Amino acid sequence: MSVTVRVPAKVNVQLAVGPARPDGFHDLANVFLAVSLYDEVTAAPADSLRVTCEGPDADQVPLDRTNLAARAAELLAARHGIEPRVHLHIAKDIPVAGGMAGGSADGAGALLACDALWGTGATRDELLEICAELGSDVPFSLVGGAALGTGRGERLTALPTGGTFHWVFAVAEGGLSTPAVYGEFDRITTDATAPTASPALLEALRTGDTTALAGALANDLQPAALSLRPSLADTLAAGIRAGALAGIVSGSGPTTAFLVKDADAAETVAAALIASGTCRTARAATSPAPGARVLTP
Repeated sequence: MSVTVRVPAKVNVQLAVGPARPDGFHDLANVFLAVSLYDEVTAAPADSLRVTCEGPDADQVPLDRTNLAARAAELLAARHGIEPRVHLHIAKDIPVAGGMAGGSADGAGALLACDALWGTGATRDELLEICAELGSDVPFSLVGGAALGTGRGERLTALPTGGTFHWVFAVAEGGLSTPAVYGEFDRITTDATAPTASPALLEALRTGDTTALAGALANDLQPAALSLRPSLADTLAAGIRAGALAGIVSGSGPTTAFLVKDADAAETVAAALIASGTCRTARAATSPAPGARVLTP
């Protein structure tokens, strides 16, 4: 017997960042949208905990206990007094180290898969508690859809959306360290204030107004990401030249996200980005997408 869970990537349509807290984290107003790029995590009985991975950039995914999927299995098992004897296989399609929460998605996927495999019967609240312990983005990977994350991003409020939004994601060569980006944010930012969600952006989501959403996209980490990786400015410019309504660094980067009018525009912009030579590849996707879901055989 095995259980497979499909779990989505995310894009931050707004990432407002406050000053560093005493614990080293930052208060956030983080507006998440789940997008239709997915990893699949399969849990199967085994003699001990092990992790395997296939797919694009699978060689960059840690297979030891630092992998969030492995940590999710350990935390769930510890809560229920069992040994984490499970083989977790990750089929990657979310860009690795790209600011799209691929590692967080795998943690949420493994948690849901192990809960089903072991029959632990964890409540939604218990699963979300474990997700928050795993990392700031993991709870949203479980929930999906659209949500406002506050605190360090782990406290979620579901948001209404009025339609489908079309995106192109330009995948950069190599990754960017999230702690390094936050460190650069602290270095170059002297006026960080308490973060709040943009009313205009929330209204654009609610009404499904793509043009209004394009005008409201904001990421306080973007200057830090561009400081550490100046070439991302060329990618952003290439996407706009190709007809995207707006472009933004996704989370801490280095993936860049382009909001486009429709599926045809997404195809055009993706092809132009690949041809520009400013990114490794480009992927079209839509949002919102559902959160982690067990796939029925």
